[in-house]
Amino acid sequence: MKNFENITIDACNHKKILMDTRLTPSGRQKPIVIFVHGFKGFKDWGHFNLIADYFAEWNFVFVKINLSHNGTTPENPVDFVDLEAFSENNFSIELDDLERVMDYLGSDACIIPKEEMNLEKILLLGHSRGGGLVILKGNQDPRVSKVAAWAPIHNLKERWPQEVLEQWKKDGIYYVYNGRTQQNMPLKYQLVEDVMANYELMDIPKAVRDIHPPLLVIHGTTDETLDYHHSLTMKKINPKLDLLLLDGAGHTFGGKHPWSSPALPEDTLKALERTREFFNS
Repeated sequence: MKNFENITIDACNHKKILMDTRLTPSGRQKPIVIFVHGFKGFKDWGHFNLIADYFAEWNFVFVKINLSHNGTTPENPVDFVDLEAFSENNFSIELDDLERVMDYLGSDACIIPKEEMNLEKILLLGHSRGGGLVILKGNQDPRVSKVAAWAPIHNLKERWPQEVLEQWKKDGIYYVYNGRTQQNMPLKYQLVEDVMANYELMDIPKAVRDIHPPLLVIHGTTDETLDYHHSLTMKKINPKLDLLLLDGAGHTFGGKHPWSSPALPEDTLKALERTREFFNS
């Protein structure tokens, strides 16, 4: 297995996207999976490296990234040391990050051997907020062949209660507590303004309805963060959507950070097997 680690790609606001790639060298072009973490996530969270190994062993080129404004830095890729960047993040920035990653993969600057990558088969995989992001991007970019969303967010206009929005607008900032790191993580109201100003590009229900590449959604029935009934609603919006409900699975499909076991959680393995079948079909 070959790893290309900590590749930096220029993003907006003088920030960097940090990217890792894993593959099993064969001299033959392989489908590319671009994996997008969720809110308060990062590319090396929990069991994500084992997920990368899984896809590399099944002859995919697996790309995982730190979104440019997720609060980490290239020097501190697993710690939220840049909360100012976190506060300035929004969906326009994240969609632009994905654009830049795909542009990089097809560029002469890319250090991943071209003979190993099939740029005609770009597959997006996202978890939680990243799941909503890949649905939006898959609907917008003709380079995307298939999209898989694990426990995705479903509707940005319904993401926050009205009373929260009113107080957020008044204060200009809203804090989300991270129980793992014990940090109050700031979100500026510009996040909401970005959604409202660009909602045509961020309308997840519309993207689910109109999406051209095949879409797979996987959701656990005991998800404590995002209710799986939202994914059932996606299925009603687009009956062609491939939906897998994992009975008893939580939001992270058994994963946590840090993850010390050499084995994948059972629910994650189920999600991976179904995703691999979907990507190969």
